[in-house]
Amino acid sequence: MTYQDLIDACQPQWQTYTHHSFVMQLGQGTLPHTCFMHYLKQDFLFLKQYARAYALAIYKARTLADMRRALPSVAALLDHEIAHHVDYCGAWHLTEQDMEQEAEDVATVAYTRYVLDAGMQGDIVDLYVALAPCAIGYAAIGNMLINDTQTVFDTNPYRSWIDLYSGEDYQQGVAAATVYLNNLLAEISVHSQRGQQLIQTFKVATEMEIAFWQQGLNVGVVDSE
Repeated sequence: MTYQDLIDACQPQWQTYTHHSFVMQLGQGTLPHTCFMHYLKQDFLFLKQYARAYALAIYKARTLADMRRALPSVAALLDHEIAHHVDYCGAWHLTEQDMEQEAEDVATVAYTRYVLDAGMQGDIVDLYVALAPCAIGYAAIGNMLINDTQTVFDTNPYRSWIDLYSGEDYQQGVAAATVYLNNLLAEISVHSQRGQQLIQTFKVATEMEIAFWQQGLNVGVVDSE
C-alpha cells in the first residue's frame, strides 16, 4: 500500500479536512482575525508536541538508518519550523512567551496525544501514519489554494500563510517524506488486518485535523455572540 491508499480510504474525511470552511475563508481573506490568532497560538503548542512525536520516532526505530531519518525532522522542528512560526506570529504581535502561556484547547490536546499514543502503543509505521495527515494535508491545502480561482492574493492578510504551504521548499519536503512513508508501507496490503488498522489510524488523525480547524472557527462564533 501507499500513502495515497490511506487518503483514498478516507475520502469524506480528507475532503472535509482539506476544504474546511476555515481553509476556504483563509484563502478568500474573509477568516475573522480572532479565529486566525487562536489558530496561530494553538499551532505553536501543536508543533511542540509534534517535535516530541518525531523524537519518539528515534526511540521506536529499529535500524540506525531509521533513527538517522527521524533526527533531521526533530532538528528542523526545533531549530527552524517553530522559530519560523514564532517569527511569523511576531508579525501578528504575538510573542513566544504569549504562546507558551496559552492553554492547550481541547482539539489540540486530543490530536497531539492521539498521535503520541499511536506511536507509543504501535511501531514506527503507526507513528508516521498518525503524523501523515498534518504534513501531507497542509501540502495539499497549499497546492489547492494557490490554484483555486476563488483565492484572493493581493488584499489577503493571510497571503504569507498560503505562500508558505504552497511554496517549493514545503512541497518538496513533504514529497520526500511521502517517499519514505511509502517505503514503510510497501509490504503491507490494503486489505490485510494491518492495512485496515493503519487506515483507521489515518482516518482518526484526519478527523482530529478537522476538529483543529473547527476549534479556530468556534472562537469566531463565540466572539460574535
